[in-house]
Amino acid sequence: MKTIINGSLAILLLVLSSCGLTKDIATPIKDVPVNFRGTETTEDASIGSLPIKEFFNNPAMLNLIDSALIRNFDLQIALKNIDAAELMLKRAKLGNIPQLNLQINASSNRPSDNSLNGLSTSQFLNTSHIEDYNANLALTWEADIWGKIKKQKEAAYAGYLQSAEVKKAVQTRIVAEVASGFYRLLMLDAQLAVAKRNVELTNNTLKMIKMQFDAGQVTSLAIQQAEGQQLRATQFIPQITQEISIQENALSALTGKFPSAIERATTLEQLTVPEQLATGVPATMLSIRPDVKNVELGLKIANAKVGIANARLYPSLVISASGGLNSFQASNWFNIPASLFGLVGGGITQPIFQRKELKTQFELAKVERDQSVLLFRQAVIGAVVEVSNEQAKIVNLKSEFAIAQNRVKTLQLAVKNSDLLFKSGMANYLEVITAQGNLLQGELDLTTLKTAQLNASVSLYRALGGGWQ
Repeated sequence: MKTIINGSLAILLLVLSSCGLTKDIATPIKDVPVNFRGTETTEDASIGSLPIKEFFNNPAMLNLIDSALIRNFDLQIALKNIDAAELMLKRAKLGNIPQLNLQINASSNRPSDNSLNGLSTSQFLNTSHIEDYNANLALTWEADIWGKIKKQKEAAYAGYLQSAEVKKAVQTRIVAEVASGFYRLLMLDAQLAVAKRNVELTNNTLKMIKMQFDAGQVTSLAIQQAEGQQLRATQFIPQITQEISIQENALSALTGKFPSAIERATTLEQLTVPEQLATGVPATMLSIRPDVKNVELGLKIANAKVGIANARLYPSLVISASGGLNSFQASNWFNIPASLFGLVGGGITQPIFQRKELKTQFELAKVERDQSVLLFRQAVIGAVVEVSNEQAKIVNLKSEFAIAQNRVKTLQLAVKNSDLLFKSGMANYLEVITAQGNLLQGELDLTTLKTAQLNASVSLYRALGGGWQ
């Protein structure tokens, strides 16, 4: 017997020594650029590290953001996902703890009187039926020889952290959407004011043309052209008013409320576009950006799954023990120590016919890990590209806005001069109408460009990982 045991242990040690488990793939971000394209900064300081209340300073906007962070349904769902991941993590932490089950059975069996069991029962027990009462505790424990349980814990922990990063990513999106929606609302307010000013301007022009028509200086065509310009300017008012209502409804939905009016307490003209926004270096961005961290944690989960699949190819050692009370008469069930029994055992299970299936699962896990590596590199490159794009937008929008400002100043002067020249008979009505139409479009473009600058700063803040602090 001793020889058999020693032989079994020798075989087990031989198997243990001949098995080599796979190694995890390290995070592949060694070739990340030192700086973003077009910058030479070496400082780690970045607006992405700023808390929300330090980056945004408008009280009305901050109230909307606070409401969205509390009531937004996407964020609430993300929080529930974190709760679910936490429960999975707690369950995985119990993997090394033995499993203990309580089992209580009572049975009664009446064999046939003409059967061997029936004759034996009647002869030796002087009864026609057999009773059995059993109460036992059964304990099983699997030795984590290959680190399978450890890898399951690692996967569960990475999944928990991943759910937290998903929540952060959702929050950054919500914050950016609220800010951009608020800026667009202010833009629509400004465009509505521009449209109303232009309507008033065209009304005055129409009055003058009608007076000249009465004096026989112009034809009815001049009145029709002026009325067409006035109607064109007036048409913008219901269009913009409709867009304002839709934008207010969108912001209400983001904050988890039914459609309602949105408090502004400021105008687009009162807002200032940030002159300088610190971007830091790519390494800083990658360390705080939630979507990149999410993909990185996905790689850790894939690593753990490879280890789990590999461990399933090798023998598993399970130790079990059970003990309790057993009796064929209820009156003796709790007669201690006579009714006590116990059993201890251990077993090694080596997959044989399932090996092809398990091997396939192992190879699939490695393929999925390779996919995770590619996804991670794609996320890193995409994040750096996104920051570079937003930087380019900010630089070029600033130049475009300066040009648009000069254009509007020129058009305002043109409208003023055309009005004076028209009154003095040195310009015709078409020149006046054209100048007014150009000014309307120029002022609308100016509001759009300023809003685009504000949105670009928000997009850069989010691209650098800001919005969840």
